[in-house]
Formats: sequence, structure tokens, C-alpha cells
Amino acid sequence: MKLGQASMKWRNKLKLRWRGGMSLVLAASFALITACGSSADSGTGTGSDAVAANGADSASSSPVEIEFWYGLGGNLGDNMKKTIDAFNASQNDVVVKGIVQADYTETEQKLQAAIASKKVPAAVLSSNIDWARKGYYAPLDELIAADQSFNKEDYVQTFLEQGKVDGKQYFLPMYGTTQIMYYRMDALKDNNIDPATLTTWEALAEAAAKMSKQENGKTTFYGWEPMWGSDNMIDAVLGKGGKILSDDGKTVTIDSPEWVETWELFRKWINEDKTMGIHFGGQGWEYWYKTIDDVMKNKAAGYTGSSGDQGDLDFSIVAALEQPGWEGVGQGKPVASAIMAGIPAEASPEQQQAAYKWLTYFSETANTAAWSMNTGYIAVRQSAQEDPAFKTFSEENPQIKVPLQQASHASAPFQDPTGGKINDALKDAADQVQINNIPAAQALKEAKEKAQKELDRVK
Repeated sequence: MKLGQASMKWRNKLKLRWRGGMSLVLAASFALITACGSSADSGTGTGSDAVAANGADSASSSPVEIEFWYGLGGNLGDNMKKTIDAFNASQNDVVVKGIVQADYTETEQKLQAAIASKKVPAAVLSSNIDWARKGYYAPLDELIAADQSFNKEDYVQTFLEQGKVDGKQYFLPMYGTTQIMYYRMDALKDNNIDPATLTTWEALAEAAAKMSKQENGKTTFYGWEPMWGSDNMIDAVLGKGGKILSDDGKTVTIDSPEWVETWELFRKWINEDKTMGIHFGGQGWEYWYKTIDDVMKNKAAGYTGSSGDQGDLDFSIVAALEQPGWEGVGQGKPVASAIMAGIPAEASPEQQQAAYKWLTYFSETANTAAWSMNTGYIAVRQSAQEDPAFKTFSEENPQIKVPLQQASHASAPFQDPTGGKINDALKDAADQVQINNIPAAQALKEAKEKAQKELDRVK
């Protein structure tokens, strides 16, 4: 993917500024954790007592060595290594050996082969509901029950619930992501728009119309840029009360009034009013970075993007807001997804206990807060907002709290029972609405028919 030279210059400069500053915070946090040991985490972690309670006798045995597989590179990979090193230095019971994979997909592919050969890692940054049902992952309920310091209520509930399969906890959330709004502060100020008023899609649409500029019938400055694809429009539907499936799971409901009304508004804003715009197509994430570039190059007032975009943005120019809700309905309910980790069932009981200690250490308040500060991804603990380092950082960088606040009232990601066919139908319908200017009722009706056939087939 090729980006403009000017774009690359500001992006590289900002990454250095953002990540350099947060690396200092991260280093300070890990230094404190290492010096004090994991039991100093305000009672929200596991500590060595939890493993001892689960049967590990650290006083009479050598440390348990385990492998942890993860598909993270670049900045994320560097920070994962720092966390592993800090964990190993913080206690004497467990030694984690990090095994790096190319990405999430390769991690799962290699895990599949490992399961077949019964030579599995003790922990893996991956989750698969079907594999949990087949017994490839170990349920964590007994380990959690034996851990008196496991504070279930402190986890972001949307994230913790995503780790459950048929009522059992198979996975623990490591970090989360959700789509939020980023806006140019000067654009809103120049148009006398208070960002605190942008709590509904109606208000955002009105502001976008006020801020957009047109010359000779062509928009030269967009009031807003939703991200291409179905995700952002699905978020908006969920905020209005729409669902993808009926409560009994037998009927696809993507042609309900909530869906048609919402998607039709997006079609109108993009194709008729031309106050909102989208970039689409291209290679890989090209459309995403073009959207960011429009805002940073003063071609758009704002856009809807990932919490993980924060490392690519200059917050002397932009600020962040939660996604809006709808008038008369309430606050938004956009999807918040957890990146989860699990313990393969073939791991020995001793390794499972050691893996549990490592995974819960990662989500301790100070550690999940440090991960959030350094990456922009969402901390998995509510108490992260009260972590001293996080509080200090968030006072200077208030945007870091927005994804965590949004996650507290977010929707869980849709688990497609057809293996992706319903999601594919929604993606096609989104292209029809956003790109081809097809009325939402028509696009969603066709998508519903395709999706229902696939659902009937698997049911």
C-alpha cells in the first residue's frame, strides 16, 4: 500500500511522539510492578497465592516453564515482550516463553496442528468457540473459583462475556477494540459546534451539513466520513435497537424498520446530501488510511475509526468522542470486540495453572492500563481508569479514556452461525447502499433473503 509522502511524514512523526511518550509510562509501570511483585496490584490480580491455592508448590519445585503463542508484530509485539519480561521478573513460580507468530490467523493455524499432534502451548492469544465446544480448550471456571482475588465485576462485562461458551468461561480478554469518533477541533470551533452536543446521529448529521463545503456541485470538505463497510452502519442500527437475528436465532431480521431507516439515512448523507463521504476499494487498509488522511489534511471534519488509530493521530489537531445514539432512544451501543486468550486442554494441569497466572497477570489493573496507554487499545478492567499512571496520562491525553467508556455500554460482536455467510450478505448490502446508491430497503431485502437461506441450511 502506497501512501502520500506528506501523509507518511506526519504519520511517522506522530508515531514517534505518541509511542515515545507512552513507552516512558509503560517502562515506569513495569518497573513498579517488577519491584513490588504482582501481589501489589490493589487486590485485582492473582498473585502467587492464587497459584498456590490451585495446587502449585513453588517452594519445593522449579519454576514451571510455559509457551505463550501470539501473533503480534511491531509496536504491539514489542510491548508484549516487555510484559512477558516483566511477568517473569515479578515472581519465581512461572517462566513464560513468548513464541511469536505472523498474525492472529497463523496463530490459529499452527495451534490446529499442535492440537492434532497433542504438543500444545500452555496459553495462546486466540479464541475459537467451535474448538471450545469440541474440547480443544480448557474451561477456566475451576481456576477462577479457586482464585479469591479474581474480581469478575471489575472486568468490562462486554469483554468477559465474549469469553463464555455455553455458560462456561473458556477465554479471558486481553485487550479490546471499538470504533469511536475523531474530529478536528478547529472545524467544530469555526462553526460554533460544541462537541458535547454530538450525542445523537441526528445532531452529527446536522453538524456535518453545517461544516461541509461544496463548489460547483462537488464536495470539497466533508462534514463527516463514516468508515467504508457494514460495521459502522451496524453499530448505528444496534443503537436504535435493531438485531441481526431474532431472539430464537431462527430468523434473519436485517430488513426491520431499525435497519432500513438507519441505512437509508447513511445512503442519503453520502449520496444525496453529499455531506458525508467514504473511501472504498484499494489494497489492504488503503481506504482506512485515506480516510484518516482526509481529516489530518483538513479535507474532512472527522471520521469514525478504530480505538487502535490513536497511535496514528495528532491530538493537538483532533479529539475523540464516543459514537452517538439516537434521539429518544438513548446512548449508542456500538460493537466492542475483545482479543482473547485461552488455555489448550492438552496442556498439563500444572501448565494450565501456570498459564492462568500469566493471563490474569496481563489483565491486572496496572498492566492493562499500561497496554492501553501504549497502544490505544481498550483496557479490560474498569479500575484501569483509576490507575495512577493511567489517570495522569489521561489528564494529558483524554482521548485514551473514550474507548473504555464506550465499551462499558457496548454490544458484543455478532457470532455468525453460518460461518460468515450472513456477514458477507451485510457487506454486499453495505456496498449497494454506500457506493451504488441503492435504496436501503431493496439492498437489505435482498441481503435478508440470501442470509435466511444460509441460516435455514445450517439450522
